[in-house]
Amino acid sequence: MAIRVYNTLTHQKEPFEPLSPPRVGIYLCGPTVYKPSHIGHAVGPIIFDCIKRYLQYRGYDVTFVINVTDVDDKLIIEAEAQNTTVPELANRVLDNYLAAMNALGIDSIDIMPKASEHIKDICDNIQTLIDNDVAYVSGGDVYFDVTRDDDYGKLSNRKIEDQTEHRDVVGQTKRNPGDFALWKAAKPEEPDSVIYDSPWGKGRPGWHIECSAMSTRYLGDTFDIHGGGMDLIFPHHENEIAQAESATCKTFVKYWLHHGLTRFNTKKISKSDTEMQDALKKMTLSHLLSQFTGEQLRYFVISTHYRRPIEFSDGELDAKKKGLATFHRLFERIERVTGTDLFATPADSEDEWKSAEKTDADFAKEVDTFAARFVEVMDDDFNTAAAIATLFDFANRTNRFIEENKLETEDNVVAKQTAIAATRELMRMGQLLGLFRTRPESAKGGDDELVGKLMAILIDARAQSRKAKQFEISDSIRDQLAAAGVTLEDRPDGTLWRIE
Repeated sequence: MAIRVYNTLTHQKEPFEPLSPPRVGIYLCGPTVYKPSHIGHAVGPIIFDCIKRYLQYRGYDVTFVINVTDVDDKLIIEAEAQNTTVPELANRVLDNYLAAMNALGIDSIDIMPKASEHIKDICDNIQTLIDNDVAYVSGGDVYFDVTRDDDYGKLSNRKIEDQTEHRDVVGQTKRNPGDFALWKAAKPEEPDSVIYDSPWGKGRPGWHIECSAMSTRYLGDTFDIHGGGMDLIFPHHENEIAQAESATCKTFVKYWLHHGLTRFNTKKISKSDTEMQDALKKMTLSHLLSQFTGEQLRYFVISTHYRRPIEFSDGELDAKKKGLATFHRLFERIERVTGTDLFATPADSEDEWKSAEKTDADFAKEVDTFAARFVEVMDDDFNTAAAIATLFDFANRTNRFIEENKLETEDNVVAKQTAIAATRELMRMGQLLGLFRTRPESAKGGDDELVGKLMAILIDARAQSRKAKQFEISDSIRDQLAAAGVTLEDRPDGTLWRIE
């Protein structure tokens, strides 16, 4: 089955046929670095990191570009509010963003161009648009004339006359209300750090032209995939298309992929500034990464198909955290009954399962079915939610195989090897989504000698209480540990504990 993707431009799924296979170019609109990143800023990078990983698995050579907007009105306003410079603010916020990306396992980005370092590319693009008579200079500003582009609105299906509410600049300098700024003349009160020289006078670029210039600079006049949130379809992506195609007279992007937005549950938040600020703080990546692991947040995002909205709430986060724990419990179980360190080497090859000795033909057939289903759903517009559902079925079947073969009480060496190989096949599939790459942080808590000794005492006290039929005491130990984030699991070979 060929990969199919939903193209926002055509409003339908299309076969994925890159312009110059096996090469694939992906551009994703990145952060405007003026405030700490929140969970919404992580959604696009996580999704497209998964897409790149999967495309590489399918044999493509992918170049993944995420830009950094460090020249923008928002940075000027925020830098002034913090009594700092725009470069200092931008660098500080960018460092925070990159640290979050690293924690989330997003390490597939090839190029992260900054707008401030591509002023010449931007000016060259603007000059081409002026030469092509689709842009004009007015009082030191440069505007794109939307009436000169017959296709304007083709991505968002909006007519020019409906777009006057999205004005980049208010004033009498524009020919048409819908025209947008390519270059903004410097204002007397603006700091020197955001003022650049240009053929039209000192100033700075508009937001839209930054992305057009940087994407084509690294991926060519036409490239394969442009991504971003649905909130960027208009005006940002619409304007990118207008600028790029008016400059080159070529198709700008073949496939437009837009992810759903993050919806925050604000019903319980009052209108008070203090409570709203506290709620916003809880949504920042720094705060979330202090409460959850990067893998847990990544799992939370990809548990929903990328085109659907993500429901953000404490309840949803906790539910996804428990869902991910299902897999790590299986990994712990396999390691316990086989003595094998599953995380010692990457499970990145299908050959391991194919060459493994199978003791159960039905189980082997089911494993192959899970692997085929995983590819099938990922081929269908990168459906990570369905892929995870497949992994759940796979994990449940592997647990049943352990029980059917009594691996926790009997020394069936060949069956254990089959279970190891199957579990590593499950891990390999999950790693295509950026999951199961390292041992989870919560599991590392058991390495602490003192914690281990204390838990042994509590588990023994609980066992003695149950033996004496003092169930109120044993239940109280279990419940208090659960409230503290420690889960007990009674197994045939003893009681296990883990920090959830």
